[in-house]
Amino acid sequence: MGRADLQLHSDLGDGLSPPEALLDAAERARLDVIAVTDHDDIRGSFQTRDAASRRGSPVAVVTGMEVTTRAGHILALFVEDEVPMLRPLAETVAAIHRLGGVAVVPHPLSYLTFSVGERALRDLAEKADEEAFVDGIEVRNPSYAGRVRASRALWLNVHVLRIAQTGSSDAHHAALVATAWTEFSGASAEDLRDAIARRATVPGGRSWTLREHLDGVVTQQYRSMLRDPAKRVWRRYVR
Repeated sequence: MGRADLQLHSDLGDGLSPPEALLDAAERARLDVIAVTDHDDIRGSFQTRDAASRRGSPVAVVTGMEVTTRAGHILALFVEDEVPMLRPLAETVAAIHRLGGVAVVPHPLSYLTFSVGERALRDLAEKADEEAFVDGIEVRNPSYAGRVRASRALWLNVHVLRIAQTGSSDAHHAALVATAWTEFSGASAEDLRDAIARRATVPGGRSWTLREHLDGVVTQQYRSMLRDPAKRVWRRYVR
């Protein structure tokens, strides 16, 4: 079984570690696949993939980003272009699919961070529109925000959504890479993609300690709440 960490954040976004440090940590943890998913910014994933190529890394890098929709965050994986932010959820998922990507719901239902809620996911399921329906849901996230509604998210998936279940560390610095992961048959990025499509993924990992939560939290929250939103507005609407 291969292991993938599908949600990492670099210092090009609100993370605290550069892309190469995330790759270093993934290699030490013997992960097979990682996805760098900075908020509304794809550059970190490109830099990580380039670093992996230069060094001949055994870790495959999936390009992507964490897109801010009007209903909450969504992971856009296997995309080569940025997905516009602040669009309706269904429209955003359809855009990810048109780019050849995979849409995964991170930290679902959580009230501790901007997350897609149960009503929004039920609405997608009721519309039965394959292009606008999500491919996976994160049911293993080691943070408090990711764990607070995890049991309800699992119930919702088993009884309503019936999509692939994933695990991700949501690491904002290198020390937390691979604290949660997604297991899949095979070892390549394409094997991972196939397993998500077949709903054959298995989430795994552990919870963070309080100390791990607090490590770098002030700097990370400053970047997340103040610096990065201003930077994204500048990149998209001013520059």
